[in-house]
Amino acid sequence: MKRVVITGIGAVTPLGNSVQEFWDNIVAGKSAAGPITKFDASKFKTRFACEVKNFNGEKYFDKKDLRKYDLFSQYAVASAAEAVKSGQIDFSSFPEEERNEIGVIWGSGNGGIGTFEDQVTEYATGDGTPRFSPFFVPKKIEDIAAGVISIQYKLYGPNYCPVSACASSNTAIINAFDTIRAGKAVMMIAGGSEAPITPSSIGGFKEKMGKFARNAVTKKEINAMPLEVFWSVAFAPLYTLIRFHYDRRSIGGKAFELDNAIMQQTLALVIKALRK
Repeated sequence: MKRVVITGIGAVTPLGNSVQEFWDNIVAGKSAAGPITKFDASKFKTRFACEVKNFNGEKYFDKKDLRKYDLFSQYAVASAAEAVKSGQIDFSSFPEEERNEIGVIWGSGNGGIGTFEDQVTEYATGDGTPRFSPFFVPKKIEDIAAGVISIQYKLYGPNYCPVSACASSNTAIINAFDTIRAGKAVMMIAGGSEAPITPSSIGGFKEKMGKFARNAVTKKEINAMPLEVFWSVAFAPLYTLIRFHYDRRSIGGKAFELDNAIMQQTLALVIKALRK
């Protein structure tokens, strides 16, 4: 078995659109919860969630190409870009035969749920004529984010999407780790993304988690409700990416060692935020 290290990380989250911004806001004990803005939630029992804020997909795609990608894929590409940059990796300098051993495993539970809703709503409210977008299926399927990332960097190794509900991202990272340890790849991009702040997601989860459906009226009240914030995180697109490679490969990147002290500090901060 090969030893595996983390050499780059990226994040697009309700608490910040970069790893540094995300961490600073966690340490500051800030809440990501707020009124839903992605659709009119006035008739919903639950009207708050943890949304990604101030995200600009045009930083990563041409404006004309944005319509080809659901928001969950845009988040995936953005966090992947930060991870690759933080690892100081230039995939264009890798020969093709080496890129055959570099892959992407990217998890998602809902995939392009927003795209699905838009297309089905348009069909249901129309005259019955099937005028579906040619991008409907490619935008909606859960494994498209892994495909888009691999296309961007021309990576030809293992590529798929594990779906294990709220643990999909963790499953992807574990699978990438095991893929390298087993010698099936020398480097992997792994993580997960969601863009589930949509009417059907909020409505559906509200019924399942109905006892947490109470709404805050002010920002102060929102920040004072840890249970609702914690539940909303299940909806929040928390997009993290970790890139693995053999530690024997010298690629000029920085390896991030996640030791026990860091994990304990992180856990303590999360517990502190939930108790506020």
